[in-house]
Amino acid sequence: MWSLTNIANSIHNWLNEQFSPTWALIFEMVIAGVAVIGLFALLGLILVIMERKVSAWMQIRLGPNRVGPKGLLQSFADTLKLLVKEGLTPGGADKLLFNLAPVIALVVAMLLMAPIAFAKDFQFWDLNIGVLYVSAVSSLMVISILMAGWASNNKYSLMGAMRSGAQIVSYELSAGLSVLAIVVLTGSLNISEIIYSQADGWWIFKGHIPVLIAFVIFIIAVTAETNRAPFDLAEAESELTAGFHTEYSGMKFALFFLAEYVNVFIVCAIGATIFLGGWMPLHIGNWEGFNHAMDYIPSSIWFFGKTFFLIFVIMWFRWTFPRLRIDQLLNLEWKYLLPISMFNLLLVTAMAILKWHF
Repeated sequence: MWSLTNIANSIHNWLNEQFSPTWALIFEMVIAGVAVIGLFALLGLILVIMERKVSAWMQIRLGPNRVGPKGLLQSFADTLKLLVKEGLTPGGADKLLFNLAPVIALVVAMLLMAPIAFAKDFQFWDLNIGVLYVSAVSSLMVISILMAGWASNNKYSLMGAMRSGAQIVSYELSAGLSVLAIVVLTGSLNISEIIYSQADGWWIFKGHIPVLIAFVIFIIAVTAETNRAPFDLAEAESELTAGFHTEYSGMKFALFFLAEYVNVFIVCAIGATIFLGGWMPLHIGNWEGFNHAMDYIPSSIWFFGKTFFLIFVIMWFRWTFPRLRIDQLLNLEWKYLLPISMFNLLLVTAMAILKWHF
């Protein structure tokens, strides 16, 4: 009764009863836009408090515990602080590009939400080249970072932006090759078809060791792409103050901050969709009773459960590994991950041709 699909169908039917098809479509687009903005705000609040609680748990301390029950309203207090904080623009900055950069970062994140399947038959845009769309649009994120670093008229911001550009462009290769491994196995770029291909088992289980290798490389690569520790060289506090957003404050900083956490959610959602079946329940071969029991869990619960599990893993990285140097960061990609990804793609291709997967 509370499935996302039923809610969407009810809204669609009501709008078509009340308005002409054209106006109904316009209102649906407006509702979709407002829903994405609301999801962004909710994700920002949830992921910030989750980050703090996970780090506190791993460091054997309490974390936020003053604002609200067990500190759960700390994110609201942080948001209020950023809302009332004055937004300053440096005197020598390029004001147009300086103000435009955080907006572009958030717009790119919004565009990436379009092909993600949040539940069964619940998707903003079921694009037949969904994987290619995600790869192409995600590469635009580096533009906002380079724009922010250059427009700030600050050497630390510029150095952070250049580091981030080199980092994102480098690790996109390994992330793309990892995703391409699943595209080879399914024979489709459509995200819905990739999900349905896992009805008899998630690819991470039925794809043998090559898919497991692709999954591990994907997680490492997207952690670097989102500038998360231990790959946060673009924001290295001990060297660059805060990197490309050193000069940002108030809501402009909040937009960058929000875009970072939303991007973490998006890459984890893509990873959960491609490797872990997305909204698809866990099915094991001919175990009819087990499979039937798994089908009772709503598809949206499966999707968000897998996504937040991967988010937890990325947060786990942050509080486990020390930060790399920039030369170590690039060596890891060009000397290790990229050659392994290319060889692994050959293995996956051979496995797909010979039908060695389950």
